[in-house]
Amino acid sequence: MVRWRSGTVTAVRRSWHGAVELDVRQSDGAQVRALAYPELVGTPEPGDRVLLNVGALLMGLGTGGYALVVALPDRLPADPPRTVDTRDAGHLVKARYTPLQPILLGVDEEASPHRAALVDADDLGGLPVVTADLHSALPAIVAGIRADAPDVRIGYLWTDGGALPAWFSRTLHGLRADLAGTVTVGQAFGGDLEATNLHSGLLAARHVLRADVAIVAQGPGNLGTGTRWGFSGVAVGEAVNAVAALGGRPVGSLRISGADPRDRHRGLSHHSVTAYGRVALATADLVLPAELPAELAALVEPAVAALAGRHRIVRVPVHGLDEALRASPVPLSTMGRGLAEEHAYFLAAAAAGRYAARLR
Repeated sequence: MVRWRSGTVTAVRRSWHGAVELDVRQSDGAQVRALAYPELVGTPEPGDRVLLNVGALLMGLGTGGYALVVALPDRLPADPPRTVDTRDAGHLVKARYTPLQPILLGVDEEASPHRAALVDADDLGGLPVVTADLHSALPAIVAGIRADAPDVRIGYLWTDGGALPAWFSRTLHGLRADLAGTVTVGQAFGGDLEATNLHSGLLAARHVLRADVAIVAQGPGNLGTGTRWGFSGVAVGEAVNAVAALGGRPVGSLRISGADPRDRHRGLSHHSVTAYGRVALATADLVLPAELPAELAALVEPAVAALAGRHRIVRVPVHGLDEALRASPVPLSTMGRGLAEEHAYFLAAAAAGRYAARLR
C-alpha cells in the first residue's frame, strides 16, 4: 500500500536528466529527501506543497530510498503541447492503470517518425547483444566495449524488472555521451525511444539507433526473494531467446562474485545459473574473464561447466580492462560494493563488452 505524506519543498538539490532531488519538510516537521520526475508531475520549486509516497523511504531501500513526489496539487503542470485525444501523440500506456500512467509515442506507431524503418523490420542482422542481470553491470559492459572499440554505437535496452522511469538512474545520465540512445521497453519509460516489448525495442536499437552493439539489462532495483525463481533478473534468459529469435547474437554477461556474503551469489550467482541454464532456450556466448583468482575460479568453473551443454563458453583476455573500468565516467557499484571489493563482477561484465565489440 502507498504511505502518503504531504510537505513543502524547502530546497532544490541536484538534478539530472529527467529527475530533480529535493529537500521536503513534511507536515509533521520531519525533513526528507525526495525525488520528482518533472515530465510526470511538473518542476517543483521551494515553497511548493507536494504530495509524497514515502514507502520506499520508510523501508530504507538502498536503491530507491527516496520519498517520491506524486503531485504538486497547488501548481499542476500544463497539458502536453500535442493533443492527447487522438493517437497522433502515441497511445502506449505505461505503468498502466497506476495513478501516474504516462501515454507515450511508441517508436513503431503510425505517428512515429521511425515508423517506416520498423514497419517491416524483422531481423537484427547478427547484432551482438550483451544480456546482464543487474543495472550495475551497464557501465562495466560499456567500458569493455570502449576499451577496444571507442567509436562503436551502443544501444541500451532498459527492461522493466527494476525501476520503471529511466530518469531515476544517475548511472544512465552519466553514460549518455557513451550511448547512441536508450530504449525503454515493456512497462519501463523515459528513454530516448519507447517500445512495447523487448522484441520491438531490439529492432529499434538496430534500425533506428543504428547500434553496432546493444546491451539489455533491467533498471536499478533488482527484486529478489532468495528463492530459485523469485528474482526479476530471470528475464535475462528471456532476453537471450528474444535476441536469437530476431537473428541477433546473444552474449551473456555472467554475475560472478568473490565478495557477496550470500552463498547463493558467491562464485557464479544462482541468478545466472537459473536464467541461462533454465530460461534461455537459445544458445548464447557466455563470457568468462580468462584470468580469475584461483579460489574464485574453483567456485565458478563447475557451475559454468553445467551450462556448457547449451551455451558456448568463451574465455576473454582481460589486459587493459582494469584501466578501462577505472576510467568509467560513472562510479562502479553493485550492492554497495565498488570495483576493489567486487573486481571479478565488473571484470566479467567488461569482458562480455569486449567480446561483443569484437563480434560486430
